[in-house]
Amino acid sequence: MFPTVKILSSGLSQQASKISQTLGKFLVESRSSPRLDGESGKSSKARGRTPSLRDLALTKEQELLKTKLACRPKPFWYPYATLRNIPVLERLLTRVGLDLLALCRGKYGRVADVGAADGDLAFFLEELGFSVDVIDYEYTNFNKFDGARILKKALNSSVTIRSIDLDSRGELFAERYDAVFLLGILYHLKNPFSMLGRLAQLTRYCFLSTRIARQTADGSPLSKHPVAYLLAPQECNNDSTNFWIFSDTGLKRLIHRTGWNILAYTTIGDTNNSTPADPNHDERAFCVLESRTMIGLSAVPNPVPVGENVGQTIIRWNTADAGPGQVYVCIDGKEELLFAGGCQGVATANWIEAGRTYEFRLYDSDRTRLLDKISVTTAIQ
Repeated sequence: MFPTVKILSSGLSQQASKISQTLGKFLVESRSSPRLDGESGKSSKARGRTPSLRDLALTKEQELLKTKLACRPKPFWYPYATLRNIPVLERLLTRVGLDLLALCRGKYGRVADVGAADGDLAFFLEELGFSVDVIDYEYTNFNKFDGARILKKALNSSVTIRSIDLDSRGELFAERYDAVFLLGILYHLKNPFSMLGRLAQLTRYCFLSTRIARQTADGSPLSKHPVAYLLAPQECNNDSTNFWIFSDTGLKRLIHRTGWNILAYTTIGDTNNSTPADPNHDERAFCVLESRTMIGLSAVPNPVPVGENVGQTIIRWNTADAGPGQVYVCIDGKEELLFAGGCQGVATANWIEAGRTYEFRLYDSDRTRLLDKISVTTAIQ
């Protein structure tokens, strides 16, 4: 999705169709999955249940399409069905017992859609109650970011639109986020290593999708090797902003080397004979990542459920390159007490009581610099 070509070539139009078909096939499969619905063939509305995230995304897709066509003709708008990524991510996370929206909620109160195209995903997340930054580079955006700006006005939206060149070190954003969506962007970056490494310091979770390849066009195997294929300017989709197509092993190594852990991972499309450029052999990797290098504290759960007895929360901390740290806790505004220490770690606070306030604070080794803090509250069961 980012950066994108400015003019929709016939090659891009055909590729958009291929991607939509791939996501659509996965969507149909997820509809019949008892792990998600528990009852195939009936909509959530027909069953009288709360609509799934997938259903909400598809409804929003249709609403946005009507709004778009009321403002500009179809060729003006970004051709990819970006909200079709949501059902894929929802199904992936369901398999590992995680919830997409829960991962997006955190102490920073903000998420980012990086490589946002027309901002469909951002406007969808805003409707679900999130504050969202829409990030793309207007000079390579499909319609120079006019699509996102038009939709923001039409929807009376409060999303923040930022034009940033992610390949420029001087322009990399410094805001912190609870989660960042990086869907269909990695192969458009000249330096994906730098980008992923920077993001790992700024956000707790990342939802990432990118094209991968199991073999070259002439059949040379790639899967077992940690490599990336550098595309020629016209080789893939006739889009000169496409650069790196990783092997499966190469993508996973890149993720690890840039400071992330993989929480969930899947591939869709041609999962047997994918190549870097052929639209008929397109394979996409979808993964959910958790940062290992973000400086800060987290508490899960927060608020802490408290019944008749005390509750507990798990505190995680990481000082990244700041050296060994110290975690203190301040209870009811009184004197700080040492809770834990080290460059990073996990510790359980199993003494959380209802009606009391807890603030955990992360300091550097000599306790002269406050690196981060988090307030932990309670919720009566």
